Amino acid sequence: MSQAQGDDTNAVALRAIVRGRVQGVGFRDFVWTRANALGLAGYVRNGSDGRTVEVEAEGDKATLEKLLKDLKHGPPMSIIESVDAHWSEAMGWHSLFNVQY
Repeated sequence: MSQAQGDDTNAVALRAIVRGRVQGVGFRDFVWTRANALGLAGYVRNGSDGRTVEVEAEGDKATLEKLLKDLKHGPPMSIIESVDAHWSEAMGWHSLFNVQY
């Protein structure tokens, strides 16, 4: 189980697809910084289409909702068109939050 989850039986997972101008504008670094500050586990990576970023994070729902709010705003150079969020049970597959390439 990840540090973000500990023994928290209320841990959930958030999978979000962010669409818009989100590649080449520091979006992954923005998400990584925010997720680590919130103590979440998971990853962020660019989509292969050049217009999306995928985020998977685990932790308590209130903390994940803070991350989701940040995803809807992004860093200054980004333009967010939409954020599709899907909630599920946390699986404990992640121990840290990292950027995948």
